[in-house]
Amino acid sequence: MQILKQLYKTIYLHTFLTKRFFITWLVIIAVFTISFNYSFLFTIGKILLILLTVISVLDYIFVLIYRRKIECIRILPNILSLGDEQNITLRIKNKNLSPIKIEVIDELPIEFQKRDFSFKLNMSGNETKNILYNIRPLTRGAYTFGNCNIFVSTLLGLIQHKQIFALQASVPVYPSIIQLKKHELQLFNKLHSFQGIKKSRKIGHSYEFEQIKNYASGDDYRTINWKATSKKNQLMVNQFGDEKSQQVYSIIDKSRAMIMPFNGLSLLDYAINSTLVISNTVLHKDDKAGLLTFNEKMGNFVKADRKIGQLKSIIEVLYKEEESSYEANYELLYDAVTKLIKQRSLLIFYTNFESYYTLERYLPVFRKINKTHLLLLVVFKNTEIEKYSYETATDTLSIYQKTIGKKMLAEKEMMLKELAKYGIQALLTAPQDLSTQTINKYLEFKAKGWI
Repeated sequence: MQILKQLYKTIYLHTFLTKRFFITWLVIIAVFTISFNYSFLFTIGKILLILLTVISVLDYIFVLIYRRKIECIRILPNILSLGDEQNITLRIKNKNLSPIKIEVIDELPIEFQKRDFSFKLNMSGNETKNILYNIRPLTRGAYTFGNCNIFVSTLLGLIQHKQIFALQASVPVYPSIIQLKKHELQLFNKLHSFQGIKKSRKIGHSYEFEQIKNYASGDDYRTINWKATSKKNQLMVNQFGDEKSQQVYSIIDKSRAMIMPFNGLSLLDYAINSTLVISNTVLHKDDKAGLLTFNEKMGNFVKADRKIGQLKSIIEVLYKEEESSYEANYELLYDAVTKLIKQRSLLIFYTNFESYYTLERYLPVFRKINKTHLLLLVVFKNTEIEKYSYETATDTLSIYQKTIGKKMLAEKEMMLKELAKYGIQALLTAPQDLSTQTINKYLEFKAKGWI
């Protein structure tokens, strides 16, 4: 019974007749049809029928032999990065001595919704070929790749046989590790100023005392410690070091205001990618990175630290975050900041306001937070609306779109001025520039000695 099932699967389920097969048989049928008027074609038709039958049987036998000597592996990264193009490789080896034709259909994760993803190749004997394709995941979570299906045929191409390679694999999609490495490279590269990250001039020096040392030529005479000099009977100077171990928290609003999509990703996803990048930068600058998320209720909290494994802890929390369809509870946020963050810290708050009225509602909360912490409010530009505001108006609809676009842009600028009036730092940025602009602000605050 098992043998019969195997034969049924091999002969019936996994065998396919190609377009070429049907065209060839249609030609023979046409010859027999015409032979009613031209009798000499009947003999030709019989010869062609016998030849095609023999060739089809031989072709099928060779296909069954060849398909056993095909190897296929899929090369996947250990993790995928949210919103970034990544390479996937299919390595196919023809161990037959004869050339073959193959069609490859790789089963992509359902998140991509691709049903016509195939490649056609001609392979020589003992040849290995790599098929390289790109994917761009737009949601976090586990992406499951299915089987790789290879349809094998000879150069005649009359019959195909399907060979299934069980290559099921699940790969997690994390916040963008690629962006993290790219910005890390830019930040510590001598040419990083050409990459978008600006080096801020350091103003003054820190007040973090390090040690008293002997005066050396070139030391600032204003740092001379006169008490130590009188005791040692030689010039001694105070040495200061850069302030370190300052707390930097990324606060992410997960409410419906962050669901708005841009280039396939939601604003929350952009905030998550930026949080990962800025946390890595903070840790490299010897400061402490932390995280707080909220919507209508409190989310996750990672206490600011710079211990080994801190970045991994932040990544694991960011990986599981999801948008909410409710309004954010800012009063609850204020209570959480008061209870959980005791030391004065830089709070990078990712949120979005599309109207001045919305900002007015929550401004009292921002003012209270800014009294005890350095608050940086990150707000997103609506780049689609901005595009309309610069287009030339040619009809009634475009005039309306241009007017609304300019009104919304002016409203965003008014929000920044209102925040500046109360001493609240704000950053208005396009989603694609978010990580770079946030790093620039952090470096600017460091250079000014604000944290």
